[in-house]
Amino acid sequence: MIAHILSAAFACKVLPVTISSALVEIVMFAAVGILVGLSKGGLGGPVPVALTVPLMSLAIDPQIAVALVLPLLLFADVFALYFYWKRWDHSYLKLMLLPGLIGVAVGTLVLKDIDALTLKRIIGSLSLLALSFKIASERLASLEYKPRGWHGYFAGWASGFGSTIANVGAPPFATYLLLQPQMTPIRFVGTTTLFFAVMNLTKLPSFIAIGILDIDRLLGIAWVFLLIPPAVMTARYLIGRINQRLFEWLMMVPLALLSIALLLSS
Repeated sequence: MIAHILSAAFACKVLPVTISSALVEIVMFAAVGILVGLSKGGLGGPVPVALTVPLMSLAIDPQIAVALVLPLLLFADVFALYFYWKRWDHSYLKLMLLPGLIGVAVGTLVLKDIDALTLKRIIGSLSLLALSFKIASERLASLEYKPRGWHGYFAGWASGFGSTIANVGAPPFATYLLLQPQMTPIRFVGTTTLFFAVMNLTKLPSFIAIGILDIDRLLGIAWVFLLIPPAVMTARYLIGRINQRLFEWLMMVPLALLSIALLLSS
């Protein structure tokens, strides 16, 4: 939202051209690094990460936005894996990892040839869908559910695909796990952490192969990596000290607005 406001100010010539354009990118990338760190530290679940690509897509090419977030996620995954090491459920990982990798492959093929405007609208649509999943997830525990193997396959595929296109792969995966009997919070977070760490690692060579990872631009924002560890530590400190549900809703409002802005792009 801050980047969007600054962009508007720039368009109205409120800010000097050289200062405003640089300031927009600094604020935008700083916000992305902090959001990634907060999410991987356990604050707000996947919602802060879901904000990153829509936010960046308002200012830069959406393909580049998707690719630039990936190294930040990989760096932050190291912290998340440390916190939840070996707290995952192997049975669900065995069920969903291969379909997830297929989803990454399909998503990579889509990213390779899609035009920027269409990609913006897809990112906006997937982000709104992720919001719908998040809102509906609070009622999942009350549903009568009969597990089917293909549900896990589909959830894994959809998560890999959504993660590749717009970093919004968590909702299908989380929904499937939340519907499982005797799924504890620690096992849920640990399983989710490892699954998406594998997805992110797989996406890296895929993005390099199709030429959307701009190394020079990545080096230009190397300072953003320095923001991730303190954001992770801040998230760890705040867990249990603030209202998680309220924080998630505070993240969901700008996500909805950004998604609508992308859908209305022209």
